[in-house]
Amino acid sequence: MEGHLHEWLNLLVRWIHVIVGVAWIGASFYFNWLENNLNRKPPQEKGIAGHLWAVHGGGFYYLKKFSHGPDTLPTELHWFKWEAYTTWLSGITLLIIVYYFNAELFLINSSADGLTGAEAILLGITAVGISWFIYDLLCRSPLKQHPLFLGVLIFIYFSLLAFMLSEVFSGRGAYIHVGTAIGTVMVANVFFVIIPAQKEMVLALKDKRPLDPVYGQNGLLRSRHNNYLTLPVLFIMVSSHFPSTYGHHWNWLILIALSLISVAVRHYFNLRHLFRSLWWILPLSFIAIICLMWLTAPKPHQSTKPSGAVTTNTVFPIIQARCTSCHSSLPTQPGFSTAPQDLAFDSLEDVETHAERIHNVSVVSKTMPLGNLTAMTDEERLLIADWFASLSTLKTQ
Repeated sequence: MEGHLHEWLNLLVRWIHVIVGVAWIGASFYFNWLENNLNRKPPQEKGIAGHLWAVHGGGFYYLKKFSHGPDTLPTELHWFKWEAYTTWLSGITLLIIVYYFNAELFLINSSADGLTGAEAILLGITAVGISWFIYDLLCRSPLKQHPLFLGVLIFIYFSLLAFMLSEVFSGRGAYIHVGTAIGTVMVANVFFVIIPAQKEMVLALKDKRPLDPVYGQNGLLRSRHNNYLTLPVLFIMVSSHFPSTYGHHWNWLILIALSLISVAVRHYFNLRHLFRSLWWILPLSFIAIICLMWLTAPKPHQSTKPSGAVTTNTVFPIIQARCTSCHSSLPTQPGFSTAPQDLAFDSLEDVETHAERIHNVSVVSKTMPLGNLTAMTDEERLLIADWFASLSTLKTQ
């Protein structure tokens, strides 16, 4: 019953997280697009910085951006903040449900001897909290006058964080905590800087006084950072489905490379309306992805044993001992009511049917067993590799 409830909690909170995340990121993308596509050519109406016509859903829309604000504050003013707050709250809840309820299983690197679940959780929370304070300190320093240099330093910090967390956390655990740290920075930017700047703008309009430009400058800087951090966070949100990234020996470096590529793509879409010459960013990013795929491709295993020497009967006891606590029609591992991804290895036929998946996660990425709680040895992994090589040889004959 506990596993069943855990699974449904995972589903419901993840569903909420995706819905509100789409609302937050969608609004951010839309307003960024709107800003970049405003018609700013003169003549403009008095006090108007730009306008735009749009058609959507069977209707026409006409939007205007004020240079400083309307003469009279409207009675109904829409704010875009709850999407960010609920995305963060649901994300933290999901982090607790998936990773902190099963820290020994999902969070800890099997090579991190002596690290307890409670210590790993405390380390993760500390890493997320410190990330905000370091980021905020950098943004409040004189470095804010040099936005490009500041951006490079922020990227270096998160790269170092990815490397350090990968030393003690599982690949998935390291990735999700880097994503949580970035997401926390983004929502804290909204809560502590961007929304207060907007509130000050509204108060200045009410009081008929000039707005201190510092508020706008700080809000713009943090909003720009959020814009560039969006795509790396989105990748991390889906990365748990791709063990070839988080399960690779150089998983932290893969995360850095994919984040750099996504920042470059975001940069292109931010500036394409100004600089048509930036077209090369997209094909170069695609080439970089192809190179990354090639560099991370698993090397073929050359078995030292004769073809057919290692049979399914040979590896079946290993699978039974190391994998079926989760991957069974009746899992015994706490937290699982059904086999993950409906993969049960209860028979020889089951094992042979899913031979490639077993090989990929136990030999290539070594992401299974989870947290290596069942202590699969390197010799057993090598035996599975020889078995898979034998099966592949038989299929080609």
